Amino acid sequence: MIFTRDGPPVRGGWAYYEHTQIYPKPGWVEHDPMEIWEKTKLVIKEAIERSRVDPREIVAIGVTNQRETTVIWDPRTGVPLYRAIVWQDRRTSPLVDILRSSYYDLIRERTGLVPDAYFSGTKIWWILDNVPGVREKALKGEALIGTIDTWIIWNLTRGSRNVQTPDRGGAHVTDYSNASRTMLFNIHRLLWDSELLEIQGRIPEAMMPLPRPSSDSRVYGYTGPEVAGLLGGREIPVTGDAGDQQAALFGQAGFDLGEVKCTYGTGNFILMNTGRSPVPSKSGLLTTVYYSSEEGNAFYALEGSIFITGSAIQWLRDGLKIIEVSPEINPLAESAQDTGGVYFVPAFVGLGAPYWDMYARGLIIGITRGTERKHIARATLEAIAYLTRDVLEAMASDMGSKIPRLKVDGGAAKSDFLMQFQADITGVEVWRPKVFETTSLGAAYLAGLAVGFWRDLDEIRRNWALDKIFRPSMDQDMREKIYSGWKAAVKRALGWAKEVPWAYGL
Repeated sequence: MIFTRDGPPVRGGWAYYEHTQIYPKPGWVEHDPMEIWEKTKLVIKEAIERSRVDPREIVAIGVTNQRETTVIWDPRTGVPLYRAIVWQDRRTSPLVDILRSSYYDLIRERTGLVPDAYFSGTKIWWILDNVPGVREKALKGEALIGTIDTWIIWNLTRGSRNVQTPDRGGAHVTDYSNASRTMLFNIHRLLWDSELLEIQGRIPEAMMPLPRPSSDSRVYGYTGPEVAGLLGGREIPVTGDAGDQQAALFGQAGFDLGEVKCTYGTGNFILMNTGRSPVPSKSGLLTTVYYSSEEGNAFYALEGSIFITGSAIQWLRDGLKIIEVSPEINPLAESAQDTGGVYFVPAFVGLGAPYWDMYARGLIIGITRGTERKHIARATLEAIAYLTRDVLEAMASDMGSKIPRLKVDGGAAKSDFLMQFQADITGVEVWRPKVFETTSLGAAYLAGLAVGFWRDLDEIRRNWALDKIFRPSMDQDMREKIYSGWKAAVKRALGWAKEVPWAYGL
């Protein structure tokens, strides 16, 4: 996406391609890193062509990504040594059990995270132990590791000037927010933790990217020859990087203490700005880096990570074929007066915050002979709102205060039905902005701030514009009654993969 100074994207200045989701075994999820890079180049080319923007007008590039997905590659050839292991992947659950039994408190204190297969650390561990020859390459400096931001920045800057590691082809960097999602990063010192690297598979630190601020005036690098050809021959500085959820909070102008946003994407992710100090959670939330604009310093957030929400809608489309295209779910759900007692717990890859059960699995319960596809469609949308309430209650408990309002973004936030039910089931006002793609906008803001395109945070605040407020209208007794049904359904989904481990390759 290409953004203007006042916030909205340039007319026609965006492009989008889906890429392949690979499921080699139950619980395994992979991506092809080369496909991601090839489609990155396609969207750069198409966004410029559609917008008719002169590349000479582009002042900086920002990158944002699904955070924990992990890729390893040979820096001499640029070829991946294994497919990217996606954040949803559960293959490392047995390794996480080791960490939970022996290192839970250490990991929680240093990283702010709950040991879980969601994070990158055990993915790297698995690759080093299971992909032939990779550990040997890593020890010889012939393998680099990173999350997708690192992979994209390395390729963007490959062969460019002023990269941190010119002998390795591109800038091998990440930002503090992405680093804080690996389970290997000390969020207090803002450095890789040597003890955590050792206990999570003896990971050589030399293969890890250099952690940098999210908005970096020092510049990560400049676009190399492969990308400059798409940009009229120009070398454009790459100066912004943040994990998708942190970028979304930034794009929502969530700069004040206590600001909360929820992004409705593949999963739902709720972040609260907690300021310059990390706040430990007692309610099953994560303490994470929000963003940084200065080396050695950062702002922090509390986060509730919900793994499956929008992808449950995709499952109705692609798996059950209840709908043909995703937008069909809204009129279908609205055609049902209620769910007819049906609850859907979309725990396809376990449950994240506040449950943190790697062994939970998906469940549809309450089905009767009268259940129709409209009831399942409505139960799917309601599940997204229930899971979000679970996290908001944990946040209110940790902070000792009620959530004043919830800013929303992402694809499913376009659904008036879902946003109204979200307000009803939480009792909290839901504020939807005019610009939905706040993740991309946040990455642009971080990049632009680094080069002075935007002067300061106040200028960005003034760009935020309200589309609609959804106010709670549900009776309190009804709200609590249907929510108690949700909690009962979740209870029945917990731990299922431990009951039948053979079914999931565990």
